[in-house]
Amino acid sequence: MEPDEAMAYAGSMPTAAILIIGNEILSGKVTDENSPYFCRELRALGVDVERILTISDDVQSIASEVKAMSDAYDFVFTAGGIGPTHDDLTIEGIAAGFGVAVEHSESIEERIRRATGKEPSDTLLRMARIPTGAQLLDSGDLWFPLVVVHNVYIFPGVPELLRKKFESVRDRFRGVPFVLKKVFVRKRESDIAPLLNELLQEFPELLLGSYPRIGQEAFHVMLTLESRDAGYVQDALESLLNRLPEDAVHRVE
Repeated sequence: MEPDEAMAYAGSMPTAAILIIGNEILSGKVTDENSPYFCRELRALGVDVERILTISDDVQSIASEVKAMSDAYDFVFTAGGIGPTHDDLTIEGIAAGFGVAVEHSESIEERIRRATGKEPSDTLLRMARIPTGAQLLDSGDLWFPLVVVHNVYIFPGVPELLRKKFESVRDRFRGVPFVLKKVFVRKRESDIAPLLNELLQEFPELLLGSYPRIGQEAFHVMLTLESRDAGYVQDALESLLNRLPEDAVHRVE
């Protein structure tokens, strides 16, 4: 899928994969904040995130994983490895994955010049490299564009920059959003497991989650009910509440 086709997914169920790139994540030096952010935002937009992978700054690893994800999912989001230093290899990896060269972007060079107010150094010019045929999306108030290759969206690894850039393009990924209901239950998970099995027999398309909460005095389990059909979720919620003892429900959100 090409970038300008993204809006065609309104009303359907697009899928996504997230590729986090960076030795600093794998070594534990830096905590990944980007994949949880992507998951929350994409879920709210109605996009199914089906895979998250963290890999090292290695051209061949990036190439193989990006191409495989691009073939398997509607959207691929990468984070990291597009800065000016020696270990920023995402552009080379993505280019290799699609069998194209890396080229210099005069447009990005001019953006660097305007942002810094001077002629860019060779180090900064590393940030002007893009895979041949890439699209540059200008959006938001950051000086650099979002580079897109086929259905792969290449984001910076710095969480603050990634979030700003995603906010500026988020509507491109809008599908049919999930409707979510939460039920906080005072009973233990083992006590309500049979009721949950019965609920799924009645509502087989329901996305039902059960999450024990240790150390919570007011409730022991948070249940989540999700579907893209608001009526289906409401019917399932009412059925669940009817099955639970009256004193079992702490609150519903």
